[in-house]
Amino acid sequence: MSNKKTAAVAAAAAESEVDVTVNNVDVVTKYTTAADISNQVLKKVIAAVVDGARVLDICILGDKAIEEGTKGVYNKDKTQKGIGFPTCISVNNIICNFSPLPSDPEAASVIKTGDMVKIQLGAQIDGFAAIVAHTVVVGASAENPIKGRKADVLQAAHLALEAAIRLVKPGAKNMDVTKVITQIADAFEVKPVEGQISFNQERNVIDGKKQIIQAPSEQQLHDFERVEFAENEVYAVDILITSSAEGKPKPGAARTSVYKKTDTRYELKMKTSRAVLKELNTKFGQFPFPLRDLEDEKKARMGILECAKHHLVLPYEVLYDKEGSLDVLFLYYSPSVDENFVSYFNTPSHTPPTPNPLDAFVAQFLATILLTKNGTLKVTSPPFDQSIVQSDKSLKNETLIALLATSLKPKKNKKKAVEGEAEKKEEEAK
Repeated sequence: MSNKKTAAVAAAAAESEVDVTVNNVDVVTKYTTAADISNQVLKKVIAAVVDGARVLDICILGDKAIEEGTKGVYNKDKTQKGIGFPTCISVNNIICNFSPLPSDPEAASVIKTGDMVKIQLGAQIDGFAAIVAHTVVVGASAENPIKGRKADVLQAAHLALEAAIRLVKPGAKNMDVTKVITQIADAFEVKPVEGQISFNQERNVIDGKKQIIQAPSEQQLHDFERVEFAENEVYAVDILITSSAEGKPKPGAARTSVYKKTDTRYELKMKTSRAVLKELNTKFGQFPFPLRDLEDEKKARMGILECAKHHLVLPYEVLYDKEGSLDVLFLYYSPSVDENFVSYFNTPSHTPPTPNPLDAFVAQFLATILLTKNGTLKVTSPPFDQSIVQSDKSLKNETLIALLATSLKPKKNKKKAVEGEAEKKEEEAK
């Protein structure tokens, strides 16, 4: 074997022995550095979400800011870094993944005062992604607070996120999180978006095997894997709450523009498709990307179809909740599937909630959390402003209120603190 091959094998072996969990302080630093960038970019994007702004322009602004932010860190070696999730701006009843191309008809979409705008984005460093999502109502302020159904979905989504990140801890179970999200939504007479998934993350993976589902259908509830959370895991806890009764995500008019490469191999037939795949392999790692980042937009639209057909890329569809009023719901237990799980179904005999909106509004909050040995570390954090959200409903469940009152602050390692103090005194005595 040549010296070059021997060195390559040795390097690969050394790489495989590196701890890539948050038990490794270097990994934690990469997550927190990526998170700092994501949080700062989120602030810039929030500032750009104003009456008259084009959605396309805001998406481009966010992606450029992520690229600029990651350029300034980890430059001593060839560390992979950049976009961990492209900037998506989903308005009102659009649930997620709206990030249009300049040639799309939706590129002309303009934000208006009163719109409920969901922002999702993320940076990644060395394959460790820190994703965040936040919801704003355009024009809201202390003088013009958010009220009615918009306030209900915002308050429910915020509290559901805060409760969920307190429940996602070593030894806890995923379906307990699902149940609590449903209970909080019920308190505000709103619904979790059906089948929405929160994933655990690893290096170069944002859709890991351990998952949390919200508002599962009967079939999903039957099939969904029950898991326990463990120390040193990372989760992107993603909450989506809607004012509509149905809460079922559906594809709409907007074409898919965000994709992620898979490990599937296939010999593509079309020359354009092969060229697009080659560009994807050159430009993008294992994270989602917007089609507008490819050189030729027209060819990208053509070539990506064959890639998606043969599962070489995973499409992130633009999903919508239907426009419509809040239907009548009731609470029941389904022991045949999961006796402790709460579900909602239509019933004409139940007294309907009084709000009856003309349109569906969807709110989203997402935080990336690290389950470290010292506790939960919330590295990305949507900046919810309670002072401008005024729902006329409230959470009355004492157990959940107590849960929300618990601190997320990681516990200090007393042993290390004592050892550090002893070392300091020894140095001073010399």
